[in-house]
Amino acid sequence: MITIAREHPVQDALSLLHQRHTADMHSETPPESIHMLPADALAAPGIAFFVMRRDGEAIGMGAFKRISADHAEIKSMHILAEHRGAGLSRRMLDHLIAEAQADGYRRLSLETGVQPGFAPARALYAKAGFVECGPFEGYRDDPNSVFMTRMI
Repeated sequence: MITIAREHPVQDALSLLHQRHTADMHSETPPESIHMLPADALAAPGIAFFVMRRDGEAIGMGAFKRISADHAEIKSMHILAEHRGAGLSRRMLDHLIAEAQADGYRRLSLETGVQPGFAPARALYAKAGFVECGPFEGYRDDPNSVFMTRMI
């Protein structure tokens, strides 16, 4: 059984998720272009953090960060590689969109990489209605980044 629930990002049960997410971000992206948040930063006010579990085991995570009263940014979306290919990334994305809507946001944006390893993520976001946009909320033009947004 798959569940997705709001949880605290700093817990031992999530260490593998955070480690794998960090490794993936560093595998193709130059350090100056990595914009991921470490677990403790995901616990900050204004960030809603969610964990996907299969039969109690943490297999995915995702978050959104408040930018303004009606705009949030998707952060740290990750599904463990051995659980990919079954539609779980889309399920997490749909959950984040629904939760952001419920929290009163009307726009979601994100930053992802241009490298080949990020192609599935870019395709997922595009299929969900996200379109490329310029940098937002403190980002700058970066040849290693793609910025996307969508109204919700």
